[in-house]
Amino acid sequence: MKIYEYQAKEMFADYGLPVDKSIVCRSVEDAVKAYGQLDVQKVIVKAQVYTGGRGKAGGVKLANGEAELRKHAADILGMDIKGFTVDRILVGQAVNIDKEYYVSYVIDRSSKAAILMVSREGGMDIEEVARTSPEKIHKFVIDPSIGVPDYLAREAAFKLFDDITQVRKAVPVFQKLYKLLIETDASLAEINPLVLTSEGEIMAIDAKMTFDDNALYRHPRIAALNEPNEEEKKEQSAKSKGFSYVHLGGDIGCMVNGAGLAMATMDMIKLYGGNPANFLDIGGSSNPTKVIEAMKLLLGDRNVKVVLINIFGGITRCDDVAKGLLEAFHQIKTEVPIVIRLTGTNEKEGRALLQGTHFHVAETMGEATQMAVKLSK
Repeated sequence: MKIYEYQAKEMFADYGLPVDKSIVCRSVEDAVKAYGQLDVQKVIVKAQVYTGGRGKAGGVKLANGEAELRKHAADILGMDIKGFTVDRILVGQAVNIDKEYYVSYVIDRSSKAAILMVSREGGMDIEEVARTSPEKIHKFVIDPSIGVPDYLAREAAFKLFDDITQVRKAVPVFQKLYKLLIETDASLAEINPLVLTSEGEIMAIDAKMTFDDNALYRHPRIAALNEPNEEEKKEQSAKSKGFSYVHLGGDIGCMVNGAGLAMATMDMIKLYGGNPANFLDIGGSSNPTKVIEAMKLLLGDRNVKVVLINIFGGITRCDDVAKGLLEAFHQIKTEVPIVIRLTGTNEKEGRALLQGTHFHVAETMGEATQMAVKLSK
């Protein structure tokens, strides 16, 4: 689960991390009121969206005075940034930036631990730094049994700062950020940039956090911040009905029993020149009700031109699956072509039941996939 920058900054402040003073606004008039409350000449106006690249897209502007603030607020509100419409902005005090740095903790599956990443190349182009100059990003694997003791925090701080005074100021930042990551079950806690001001202060002027969905039941306050988009609502609805769904944006809807088979199906579709519309694992059930709900989900995507149903019958028998599909499609009326591949226990009996129907029946996965791709074209 993602949250907005202003929400992450509130959490940073709760844990004693140094953040700039800022106020979230949903209209130009709100921005003007915030400007008065901040009582400074220069402010930064930042779009609040669940994506990076705001600065390059024109979603971050410096305003010197109320007139500029009004203009920037009006320009940014309603802006589209990578498919996200800006419905709120953050108005914050402008700080005198001397240098910018990158700091983050992320959960790493390879090391099965949190990793602290720091770089002297902070700011908008950190992704480019990671791609072209990975040696400029320093990584520290955190032992969960000891966390981030002083010696490790100092070692990381010396990768950013040469002055011992700045190192001493950075140490508690690294330690508090780690504490926040662990205590909130976050999968990412990022400061980009962490800045050194002209006055010699260290400050987090941006904040990004994502959280493990499976741990949200332990954090009702964080769960309450969730604002899912339409696709995420579909995924949540699918989960409540007992299957896993992820929207991918292609035109071949996939209904598969088993996560591994579902991934292999998507790979096959790409291999033969098609584009999967989704990942959908309905599990091992041949329950017609479940098939109906899955089909409603697939057909609710206007981009879907064909549906590929790929079933491997193990404990679940293929003839039971075929009966379930026939019963389900008595209730579902659609002009979208349906390709079905049944393999496994009682596969011949299952395919026999589907002969003479409007379904396109295939014996192998390759045959079914090629058929689906051809129909989608």
